[in-house]
Amino acid sequence: MLNTTDEHTNSSFEVRYPASLVGMSAAFAALNTFFSITATLGNILILLALNKVTSIRPPTKLLFRCLAVTDLCVGLVTQPLFTVMLLASLNFNEYFYVDLIEGISSIVLCGVSLLTSTAISVDRLLALSLGLRYRYVVTLRRVRALIISFWFLIGASVGCASISGINLFVYAVVILISLLISAISYANVHFRLRHQLFHVQGHVHQRQQLPPNGVVPSALNVARYKKTVSFIAWVQLGLFACYSPLCIVLISFHFEEFWDLNIIYFFLCLLFLNSSLNPILYCWKIREVKQAVKDIIRQLNCCCELN
Repeated sequence: MLNTTDEHTNSSFEVRYPASLVGMSAAFAALNTFFSITATLGNILILLALNKVTSIRPPTKLLFRCLAVTDLCVGLVTQPLFTVMLLASLNFNEYFYVDLIEGISSIVLCGVSLLTSTAISVDRLLALSLGLRYRYVVTLRRVRALIISFWFLIGASVGCASISGINLFVYAVVILISLLISAISYANVHFRLRHQLFHVQGHVHQRQQLPPNGVVPSALNVARYKKTVSFIAWVQLGLFACYSPLCIVLISFHFEEFWDLNIIYFFLCLLFLNSSLNPILYCWKIREVKQAVKDIIRQLNCCCELN
């Protein structure tokens, strides 16, 4: 991935090659192969499950599908190519085109995946803050245009990098901005849910002091609140853990820093790990999708037993 930068960038930093690089490359290749399998199987299950779920609004479902498709492509294309590069033991001249395709695919697919994740966080904030106006503001047509713009933006950035010599510093800045937007969105969701919790608890306290003459508000109980906050925390932890280390590397390259190649390989494995985590963090926490996945697995088991 890092070899897709321009000549100026390549000449502005050096990477140390430790004696144990070949052995570590084999270990990273095995780890990356496992992540490739989990990303592929996990996102295929999510795509099949989304076809069975009818409770999710079409615009939100389209975002989930885009996220699953990009993560599936990471598992099917980028990670196998990255494994080949690891097993090539730094013979980049012999595997130049493999390295080039791997670099472009990782930049495009991981970039679109992160932008889609950010869009999902903003979508959840809008759903909570707009109320009934949400379905009129977030439409299927607008979400389609947004997804197309994501692919155009990342594709144009790759084209500009190859033509005008723009290095990956701008790409790292875009990642950091996306992470910041996602964090702000989920922080707002947290505080709004907390406000609603206090509001509901106030109603419950008033009802307990009065004769029972109605239904106690139960739109948002304590258990559901804690589960939602836990979900938000895991989403943020996954995004920052997988994307921020590589951002630090790319930004430091801009200022001529030196990095061990093993560390870069480890950060790239973390980046690709996000494609395996997204089915869990974004989809499997949704009850309807989780049930659909269980039904699909049960049907596959029945087919295997019959055969």
